[in-house]
Amino acid sequence: MSRVTRIAGPAALLAAAFVVLLIGLSYGGGAVERPIGDPGPVVRFGLPIAKMLVNIGAAMTLGPILLALFALSAKRDEYHRALDIAAGGAALYAVASGITGFFTFLNVTGTAITFDDQFGSKLGMFFTEVELGQAWLATTLIAATLTVLCFAVRGQTLMVFVGVFALISLVPMAQQGHAAGSAGHNAAVNALGLHLLFAAVWLGGLLTIVLMRNVLEGDRIVPVMKRYSTIALIAFIVVAISGYASAELRIGSLDRLLTPYGVLVIGKVAALVVLGIFGAMHRTWLIGRMATAAKTIGSYFWWIIVAELAFMGVASGLASALARTATPIPEELGGSPTAAELLTGEPLPPELTFSRYFTVWDVDLIWLLLCGFGIFFYLAGVRRLRRRGDTWPVLRTVSWVLGLLVLFYLTNGGVAAYQDYLFSVHMLGHMGLTMLVPVLLVPGAPVTLAMRAIANRTDGSRGAREWILLAVHSKYAGFIAHPIVAAVLFVGSLWVFYYSPLFRWATVDHIGHEWMIVHFVLTGYLFVQSLIGIDPVPVRLGYPMRLLLLLATMAAHAFFGLSIMSNVGLMLPDWFGAMGRTWGAPPLVDQQNGGGIAWSIGELPTIALAITVAIQWSRSDAKDAKRLDRNADRTDDAELKEYNERLAKLAKSDSVS
Repeated sequence: MSRVTRIAGPAALLAAAFVVLLIGLSYGGGAVERPIGDPGPVVRFGLPIAKMLVNIGAAMTLGPILLALFALSAKRDEYHRALDIAAGGAALYAVASGITGFFTFLNVTGTAITFDDQFGSKLGMFFTEVELGQAWLATTLIAATLTVLCFAVRGQTLMVFVGVFALISLVPMAQQGHAAGSAGHNAAVNALGLHLLFAAVWLGGLLTIVLMRNVLEGDRIVPVMKRYSTIALIAFIVVAISGYASAELRIGSLDRLLTPYGVLVIGKVAALVVLGIFGAMHRTWLIGRMATAAKTIGSYFWWIIVAELAFMGVASGLASALARTATPIPEELGGSPTAAELLTGEPLPPELTFSRYFTVWDVDLIWLLLCGFGIFFYLAGVRRLRRRGDTWPVLRTVSWVLGLLVLFYLTNGGVAAYQDYLFSVHMLGHMGLTMLVPVLLVPGAPVTLAMRAIANRTDGSRGAREWILLAVHSKYAGFIAHPIVAAVLFVGSLWVFYYSPLFRWATVDHIGHEWMIVHFVLTGYLFVQSLIGIDPVPVRLGYPMRLLLLLATMAAHAFFGLSIMSNVGLMLPDWFGAMGRTWGAPPLVDQQNGGGIAWSIGELPTIALAITVAIQWSRSDAKDAKRLDRNADRTDDAELKEYNERLAKLAKSDSVS
């Protein structure tokens, strides 16, 4: 039965995916012959099939790697079997990506296959000079490299970097999923990227468990399935939310649900609901019963997984068909686009007023989910401590939640909506990310909470607790967390960012913008942690040195703000100066206002830091004084006891004499 289910699972996945894909192409018109420049039936059907195999190959690469990192023991054969599956998946990923790129060239250019120099020249130009061809070439090369790495790298720590590399392979596909410069491009890239990643992890993890069932016999299947079930639950939530966001961008309103694209979306939603029911069965019934009645439940358990893989195949086939179906809302900008639409893909927002800071929103799905999960898992950790009778300060919880809410607002609220058009608003958001958010997050002591709330693994695998400990105690973390290094990164990053091409990259490119948020939140967090952090750090300066370092940082930061205020040249004139904005301050004046924000408002969190350091210093002195008093009292008591013993001995000797 074990061999049958190992074959039946992948077979059900592929069969369902192919059948549903062909039905979806027929219904949605994704393979209809074009009146002009038709590439032929081989390309019309081969392109979506190859793209579906790309998605399955990506899943068979990412899923096994994630299981190896978070669910499997490196001391057992299961770990190496998972990496072998990842290597095979990466090979499929590379070959399918290459075929997809070739079919994409034929589909876009309408060129017939020949064996002359002209065909080769066109093909080479497509892969090296056309953005779409470059994306598929990059995906193919990264997947080919992953094939080698999954064979060559077996250390669990090094596999983290292989996993990050596998994650990067999805970026080109996410970026080409929606036309650049079109309305909603950034939101579409975020939604598609999250959808690709978590769908791959979800599908790939389950497929990996089926393929290596023979090394998970006995008592290993239950803990591995419990860990995968947690991953699958998170993936289900992200896939559902990102899928809704993608559908909303392309459908727009409920009346368009009856279009071919809308009907296929409904089918995918139905498949997702069924998969959610399977997941609920695993978490609430099957896994628990397997722990007590493995022989009775085992056979049903594996056949249920086969059925679950079949529905995953349905979802995969529908996803590939949707990619070839015309959307009800066209992606291209219609009419005569304005300057703002040409630059950002979005129309110029209304004039900025104080109320619009809170009524205009620009949702960034990545940070919405990160902040939501950050609050949820923190509160879950606090709840776990209290259930076992431990305490956790309320102010730490309030500080953490408030910090993530501020981060959510800065990345999704009015500041995010206007930062592309006004340098001053961009600087306001930047100061909030690097100075205000860390001041609120650091007192939450998330590492300390994680160490107390997350159970320790004893089977050789690494969970969240083990990875956090490894990261905190690594040499790299010790270097960048050193107070002086953290201060240099904190201040130096401002100068390097705004006076180098990084500023243009973060403004024009959405990937650069996301990098900017991550970088400045982290550098701010490291700096604040070195000053007032509760979590342990390798090096902690004395309070006088902390204040001195903070004063030096304040001075450098103020000088940065003054340098922007006194700058007579406009930064990114072809962006901020060409936006076509008719309201608000002129671009140069607005830039100088941004410098004033960096100099004045940006200093307020620094002043709060100085006050906090001073308070901690005074409390530390008070604690030291009490400790010295207790030691002195102990010394006095010891001396008095010794004196009394001497008197007793002397009195005894006198009585004897």
